[in-house]
Amino acid sequence: MRVAPLTLGFCVCAAALQAQTMRPFSTFRQLHGETRLTARLEYGAGSLRLEPGRPGELYRMNLSYDEERFLPMSDFDASSRVVFLGLKARGEGGVRVVSRHQLRQAALVSISPRVDLNLDLSLGAVDADLELGGLRISELDLKTGASRATIRFSRPNAMRCHRASFSAGAAEVAVLGLANSRCEEIVFEGGVGKVLLDFSGASSTSARVDVKMAVGGITLRLPRAAGVRITMAKFLSSFEPAGLIRRGSGFFSANYNDAERRLEFDLTTSLGDVDVEWVD
Repeated sequence: MRVAPLTLGFCVCAAALQAQTMRPFSTFRQLHGETRLTARLEYGAGSLRLEPGRPGELYRMNLSYDEERFLPMSDFDASSRVVFLGLKARGEGGVRVVSRHQLRQAALVSISPRVDLNLDLSLGAVDADLELGGLRISELDLKTGASRATIRFSRPNAMRCHRASFSAGAAEVAVLGLANSRCEEIVFEGGVGKVLLDFSGASSTSARVDVKMAVGGITLRLPRAAGVRITMAKFLSSFEPAGLIRRGSGFFSANYNDAERRLEFDLTTSLGDVDVEWVD
């Protein structure tokens, strides 16, 4: 007759212990005259928000994490101006999502808008909201696993960007305001999922765009003022070239020859749909 109360008490205690494994962690560094920064962020599971930070801080990270399976990373090398931030898995074998507590992990990362930034992000099972508008990005490399990610350039990049690279596994990805990134070369490689590449924005920077998608749907949101050329290699894929004229092996917008800004696309798809949307 006393077994049930004891069992109930044990369950309550176990649940309390499990809930206590979520721990807070904070780190930041003041700006001490740095003009450039390489930021490498690794984040395995949970939600992530990245945004421009306070002008007087080089970077800041606030975490709530599962201490049983992850360790926070914060390592700054002053000589090379490189910072490593995020969460790494305890032990060996990489990151595996084995509990809902990991999915409740949350991180807020901010980086100074005053430094020239080389940004390298590696994300796992993550719900990511990345606001990159207003940062001084020279290069961007984003790798995602089974994730949902929204990348925004809500304001123009304060400097010209050489290259932005996006690699996604089984993911739903939206990259918004790519004109504001001011990147001259944009590369997207996807496995399975749904992708939106939105090239709206205030900048007149021309760009070369290379897109490879295995299985899934791609939407290209294009500004009417831009001169667009699309060449495409497809296998079991459909392409709706709305507003484009076929010339030889490529599809061109009517204003391609006269446009101040040009977008040159090379698309390779295996299975899925490619849609074009036009915006003013």
